[in-house]
Amino acid sequence: MNTMLHKLTLLALIFTTTACTQAASDVTGMIPTPAIDLKPAEGQSTAQVVLAGGCFWCTEAVFEAVPGVSDVVSGYAGGTKEDADYDKVSAGSTAHAEAIKITYDPSKVSFGNLLKIFFAAAHDPTQLNRQGPDSGRQYRSAIFFADDEQKRVAEAYIKQLSDAKTFDKPIATTLEKLDTFYPAEEYHQDFVKRNPNHGYVQQNVPQKLAKLKKILK
Repeated sequence: MNTMLHKLTLLALIFTTTACTQAASDVTGMIPTPAIDLKPAEGQSTAQVVLAGGCFWCTEAVFEAVPGVSDVVSGYAGGTKEDADYDKVSAGSTAHAEAIKITYDPSKVSFGNLLKIFFAAAHDPTQLNRQGPDSGRQYRSAIFFADDEQKRVAEAYIKQLSDAKTFDKPIATTLEKLDTFYPAEEYHQDFVKRNPNHGYVQQNVPQKLAKLKKILK
């Protein structure tokens, strides 16, 4: 789904964004790099991680602009195949969270640094079962770990952030074992790219990209 043109467009938007309202929990300039991280296997050029941080339109747009990320798919995680439907998920009647599956090159961007962007730029990890204007467990903050190593690094980073009191409120992010990731309907994919003038996009995406700009400096 990603194209080089799309990535360059998003990066251009990041570096031309000059004014946005920062949330009270904005810690972009002081969030630490993970002390514990995953090291890529020799010759490894592809890895994946599934994250949930509110509306997948927003989180997709953030991670599509990260150097080293080759693909981002919006979808659902945490529930069943039968419930992997936008109407059901958005109604809050399933166990799913709106999530994204990120494919990246671990030699260019590490798992830990993706978590740093997740916590500092993509969403507010202190909001319980909501994100901005969206409320419900389907908008929860979650890391869907694929294996024990991803879980170990994620646990360590949450502890590191909590011990450092990086946020002014407790971190609400859950760690959940990934069963199956279900891609969302086609019209949700690359939503920001396709709908840059959508009111929800204009209200919620620019400040996230501005935070990403700080991290990418």
